[in-house]
Amino acid sequence: MKLPATLRVFERGWLSANNILFIDDSETVLVDSGYGLHAPQTLALLKHALQGRPLDWLVNTHCHSDHMGGNAAIQARWACRTSLPHGEAQLVDRWDDVALVLEFADQRAERFRYDDTFTGGDVLRMGGIDWQVIAAPGHDEHAVMFHSAQERILISGDALWENGFGVVFGAIMPPPLYRPEALRETRETLERIATLDVATVIPGHGRPFSDMPAAIDRAMRRIRGFEADPVRHARHAAKVMLTFALLDRRRIAMAGLEAYVASVPILQTLNERFLRLTNRQLADYLVSELKRAGVVREEAGDLVPAVAS
Repeated sequence: MKLPATLRVFERGWLSANNILFIDDSETVLVDSGYGLHAPQTLALLKHALQGRPLDWLVNTHCHSDHMGGNAAIQARWACRTSLPHGEAQLVDRWDDVALVLEFADQRAERFRYDDTFTGGDVLRMGGIDWQVIAAPGHDEHAVMFHSAQERILISGDALWENGFGVVFGAIMPPPLYRPEALRETRETLERIATLDVATVIPGHGRPFSDMPAAIDRAMRRIRGFEADPVRHARHAAKVMLTFALLDRRRIAMAGLEAYVASVPILQTLNERFLRLTNRQLADYLVSELKRAGVVREEAGDLVPAVAS
């Protein structure tokens, strides 16, 4: 898949979002910094690619731990300008643990500063290319995408992957963050993407891909299913949250899994509102479903991930 010479994609696993690096004669720019646990690897990848140049500008598609978790380490290394979607700025200002889905979901990130913000309709010039900022509410209320009409490329963040999209957090958060319209907004974002002229999608997770209509079709079927049955989305979200935590922790003792699910607020919120299981039933359900999907396995009495982090 041919990309502009000034654009390079570091495809990461599922714990860290992909990093998109732009290098031209005047400036170097990074879109999304990955998870904090992977920051040393992120810094090594950037150092190798930059070949002695500094990183000038860091841009986030949204502020979840797997996209902004490396921000602080990158800023410490290069003191780069940092820009966020406008709606995320107030959450970062007060470091809102729940709204940023951090310890609330057994995730973590180090605090960082930002210099300015952007919003839907703005144009950012990265890698000598003009990128239109497109609001992409759904997975995150304030998330954005970047579209180059000239290059026919979409940097989609977690709004569209080759096989799905990110958990729609607004649909599962506790009041006052609960937003029942979030599932509809996710569908409307997909409908907006379908109107764009795109030859290549660079998603937040997974490889870049070219068959956007097929990806949209898969995603639309999924979101319509979630709209018709919000409990189905809640079950999906619970499985994703345990998987993500396991990628970070690397292992959780099977004997302690009931206590673990009881200790994670987002799992308790999901259970109380949608699933209504005992903590033992919830733990057993999640393990059974994730094993069946080939995502986790047991090893020496521990639950461990069976997918790349």
